[in-house]
Parts: sequence; C-alpha cells; structure tokens
Amino acid sequence: MAVNSSLPVALHCVPVPEFGGVARHISDLAEAGLPGYHLIILCPAGALSTRLKELGADVREADFGTDAGFAASLRTLDILIDDLKPAIVHSHLAYADVVVAAVVNLRKARKLVRRGTYVPTLFTTEHGIAGDDAVYHGASWRSRLMETVHRVRLWGTDGKIAVSRSTADQMRRKWGARGVDTVYNGIDVVETFDAVAAHRVEAGEGALRVLSLSRLAPEKGLDILVEAFARVHEQVPGAALEIAGAGELKDALTRQVAELGLEKAVTFPGFVDPIEAMGRADVLVQLSVWENCSYTLLDAKAAGLNVVATAVGGNPEILDGSELVPSMNQMNRKAAVAAVAQKILEAKESSNEPLNWVSTTDMGQQIADLYRKAD
Repeated sequence: MAVNSSLPVALHCVPVPEFGGVARHISDLAEAGLPGYHLIILCPAGALSTRLKELGADVREADFGTDAGFAASLRTLDILIDDLKPAIVHSHLAYADVVVAAVVNLRKARKLVRRGTYVPTLFTTEHGIAGDDAVYHGASWRSRLMETVHRVRLWGTDGKIAVSRSTADQMRRKWGARGVDTVYNGIDVVETFDAVAAHRVEAGEGALRVLSLSRLAPEKGLDILVEAFARVHEQVPGAALEIAGAGELKDALTRQVAELGLEKAVTFPGFVDPIEAMGRADVLVQLSVWENCSYTLLDAKAAGLNVVATAVGGNPEILDGSELVPSMNQMNRKAAVAAVAQKILEAKESSNEPLNWVSTTDMGQQIADLYRKAD
C-alpha cells in the first residue's frame, strides 16, 4: 500500500498485539506525531492496532512479531521496506530489535552485490533492560545469550534511544552501547489530571485508600505490600488496599490477605481502568524490582496522587527521595515491611508537588530531531 504523504517515512516495528507500556508509547507517539516525518506502525493485529486505527494512524497489520515467527517477520519487513522506502526503521522490544537489525543488515550486505538495494537508517528504543538480568530473562544462560545478541545487533544500529538515564546506563554497561540518547516517555499532565479528576471519589473521614496497579508477579513485591498494609491498617482502621491486575500470585496473595484477617480491607478487582482506579485512591504503591520509565508512576504523579515506590531503575528520575524506599533486594523482609508501611503513613500526611515532565509532543519532537541528526 502506497504512502499518502510527501514526508519521509519513519516505520516503527512492534512485535506484540497487546496494549502494554510499549503500546502506550507508540499510541502516544501516533497521536502527538513526529514533526517532519510520516509515521507508519508495523504490528500484528490486536488491541494495539485497533487503538492506532481509532487514532487515525497509518498502521500496517501483518505477519510480524512473536506469534508470526522469525522467518515470516523477516519476509514481512523486507517486503515492506521495498514497498515504502522508509527513511527510518525503528524497532521496539527485543524480538523486533533482532528481526529489524537482521533485515537492515542483510540489505546492507545485499547492497554490496546489488547497488540499487535500498537501506534505511536503523533506530531502536530500549524500554526494558534491568540491573538484575533475571527480571526479564530468567535463566543465566538466556541472559548471556541475549546480552551477546544485543551487543551484535547494536553494532549495526544507527540510532539508540533509552527511555531513562538508568536505561541508557544499563545499555552501556551490559551491551557496550555507544551514542545512546535519552528520550523519556512523554505524558500530557493536564489531560491526565483532568481525566482522573472526572472520576474522583472523595475519601470518607479516616480513610486511606492505597492502590497497586501491576501484574500479580513475584518481581512486583506485592507480598511485602500486603504485609506492610497490615501494619498501616492497625494504625488507620479505615485504610483500604486495592490490588488491581492479574497474574500467577493471585491465589497466594488471597491466602496471605486471609491469614492476616484483611479480607474486608483488601480487594482484588482484576483488570481495571487505571484512570478510574486512581480516581478512588489516595496513594499508589509500586514495589517493583526494576522499572525503566514507568507510565504508572507518571500517571499517578500527574493525577496528584501520593506515591511510594522502590528506588530502582528510572524511578528516582521521576520521584524525589521522600517518595522512595530502597530496593526490596537491599533489605531483609522485616526492614522492607517496616519501610513501606512508614512511607505509606507519611504519604497520607504529605502534599503532592505538581509533576513537571516531558509532554508527548516533546517526546515526538525529540525523536524526530534525532532522526534528522542521524541523516
């Protein structure tokens, strides 16, 4: 399908159909735009492509990504590059990183034989690298393999973007990346504040409403949160904890809540609209082992909620010291529970400073500027 634009094309490649943090980044970029470029998104059919179509974005649903497999993804992208002649091909998430690097570098090799072969400029954005390899890769052999893969594919990558300074540091430390630029995930603060305000439910006297928005997974520290909340509840009998999300720890957390006698104070609503959930909360708690540039924290801060989070990854770039607790890996369980409980109680009494952050428009402009710089 031809491009209905005279602008150079920036083709962004996303390998998953679900709507998560990277999909949020892409949809925000589609809505804000890339000044001087025509943005096209290649992704499999699903929630992301549906959202992009609603925004009026130029989206190409195709056999690309983890479900399609490597060979099919390779063919799809190679054909699309021939068709679109994009100035930029920009990958997101590890699977697309590898596929895109393979296609572009194969085209470079092909150009040595066939001089007319078109080769675009290659960009990548890193959204999810952790200080602890086990967070994303599990087994140590898999971590070592992926480290080698990333080192190799970055050799042939023209532009490297990280979503936080912490992410950039990890890319340099683990993958030997050079020339990494930081472009934070953008957020429209006023729009987010107004959206949450429209769902604001005022707290009753003596209430303290604590919210968690995350997967129910071991790396999210939710068992520590439940135990810390038990201490908070002793001091604030009107306190309530909403643990939104789904995941493997649902049954274990439910048992823990029952053992602590907190069934009436703790709820597990499953997946929720995060904007609505923040409208009925006072404090958001996020005790992740690692975060790069958390949209949950950005949204909560923009909405005017008080926040408690671990001082890991990019979190200290969003929050100040009064909102942070040490990494759960740096304390024994007793100390971690005490620290989190104390921070929640302090958050109840503190006032929240307005968030000063990069907008989605700023994010798009910064990325476009890097494209021009690479030309």
